Amino acid sequence: MHLELERGHWDIRRAKYLFREVDERSKSGNEELLSVSHITGVTPRSEKNITMFKAESYVGHKTCKPGDLVINTMWAWMGALGVSNYEGIISPAYAVYRPRTSERMMGAYIDALLRIRPYTANFICRSTGVRASRLRLYPEEFFKIPIIIPPIDEQAAIIEAIKTKTASLDTPIDRAEREIALMQEFRTRLTADIVTGKLDVREAAAKLPDMGTDIEVLSEAAELDEELLEESEIEESDE
Repeated sequence: MHLELERGHWDIRRAKYLFREVDERSKSGNEELLSVSHITGVTPRSEKNITMFKAESYVGHKTCKPGDLVINTMWAWMGALGVSNYEGIISPAYAVYRPRTSERMMGAYIDALLRIRPYTANFICRSTGVRASRLRLYPEEFFKIPIIIPPIDEQAAIIEAIKTKTASLDTPIDRAEREIALMQEFRTRLTADIVTGKLDVREAAAKLPDMGTDIEVLSEAAELDEELLEESEIEESDE
């Protein structure tokens, strides 16, 4: 499919003119639990093929509505974001941005646009933190980001072209996603079992060669897993 677009009339506006931040909270905690991933965007957690940890109550957690842009503040630089097609509960740590007008932007277009490399690179530059696992993209920085806005008909053409070009990739992507999810669950549970003493690894550890500073690397990995465990009460944006 050949896509011809007149790029000269595309508009560029900073995000603050296109979105506003909303902070709406669940009063019952009974809404559908949603997951925000760099692979699948915003999806119902029930569609995940792994067992996830659940909070005792979701009262007071953030909610989003169809059309809202949800960004995982900590993993924005990885593209962990998406425009929701659902109404449901997300992590209180995430940012929810509602379009000021739905007439200028298609959700599917914004969803695809903000995942491309120039945007994720911009997220990294605008995020605060000393290392990747600590980067945070806060609203005041997101609002400074320029958003490219073609006319609606050209946004639709872009989305159709993406669907056509990537159709053959859907099956292997789904398979890889399931495998990654299972490996991440195994890794998280293994770390938890070791930390809590359910799994005794002292004998195996004694036979390992001296890794020197790699202990620090393992410590950092455990710390990241602990952080993911915390997040997984709502969602996990697995790497």
